[in-house]
Amino acid sequence: MPDFESYCEILRDIWQTRQLTNMGFYHQKFQAALREFLNVSNVELFTNGHMALELSLQAFNFPAGAEVITTPFTFASTTHAIVRNGLTPVFCDINSKNYTIDAAQIENLITEKTCAIMPVHVYGNICDVEEISRLAKKYRLKIIYDAAHTFGEKFNGRSVAEFGDVSCYSFHATKTFHTIEGGCACFHDKNLGVKLYHLKNFGIRDAEHVDGIGANAKMNEFCAAMGLCNLKNVDAGILKRHKVFNRYVENLGGAADLKLNFVQEGLSANYSYFPVLFEEKIRDKIFADLANAGIIARKYFYPLTNEFECFEGRFDVSKTPIAQKISRQVLTLPMYADLPLEVVDKICGIILGRSA
Repeated sequence: MPDFESYCEILRDIWQTRQLTNMGFYHQKFQAALREFLNVSNVELFTNGHMALELSLQAFNFPAGAEVITTPFTFASTTHAIVRNGLTPVFCDINSKNYTIDAAQIENLITEKTCAIMPVHVYGNICDVEEISRLAKKYRLKIIYDAAHTFGEKFNGRSVAEFGDVSCYSFHATKTFHTIEGGCACFHDKNLGVKLYHLKNFGIRDAEHVDGIGANAKMNEFCAAMGLCNLKNVDAGILKRHKVFNRYVENLGGAADLKLNFVQEGLSANYSYFPVLFEEKIRDKIFADLANAGIIARKYFYPLTNEFECFEGRFDVSKTPIAQKISRQVLTLPMYADLPLEVVDKICGIILGRSA
């Protein structure tokens, strides 16, 4: 959370103007601040990260039933954004090194129906952006990145927000950077921005013309104000997270029966998550032991999205075996800027006592 007084100062302004939503002063100010911070030319704000994904797909106006190559090792939002657009998700397996989509397998999944690739940067790990870009150019496909885990990151000196045709962020309260609830899409084509603006505002062109069918996905002034306050502190928060990350590594780095996820070469990380792989039975016991101690870890991501009950019988999970295996082994441990290091030691003590 930001400094209480600084947030209240902005709220006082909102009370005076009485403009609570509809792309007001703080919405525009936050939008401009994000363009500068993320080093991108275009940013559109949304009420949440899911609507950024869903409406970005809709803006391309792909034909019904067209295929989008994606990963099942993600949050529900990624897959649901595809399905809710009347498109067909085609699931590619992940690599076992950093849990992102296995770019080497994408080309074999491309058909005449493929319209886009929707990769997911996972736990702050970056996809093979060069290979994905090469494939997209070769087959004339769009790339929409689910970049929810990567706010503030750079890869080989470039802002992660620059990759693909669109990179979508979530500003949910659990993220490294948040606006209470919110999200954005970063993109290169200004014409796409016009479409996104209309889609998030009911398809309204002006006061007397509605020439499209849209949703209501506008970010309000209160969330924009929270974003402005938190943006001032995000770099300091990442430094704090780095200390927590290092403490976990110090405690768990020597354990033989678990696998840690280290920072990729060339990545300026945001330390948003701390995933650990265990054997499946050990994972579930550790999850329970931590819960009994009042510590909430997450089986994140489990189950895979292609295993959801709402898609029962539709997808063959055996085609993504690495994703299936890792989903049954992974546990993400508590990670936030103000997590006391002695609590990290307590968490690791429970893990080492259980897995030794």
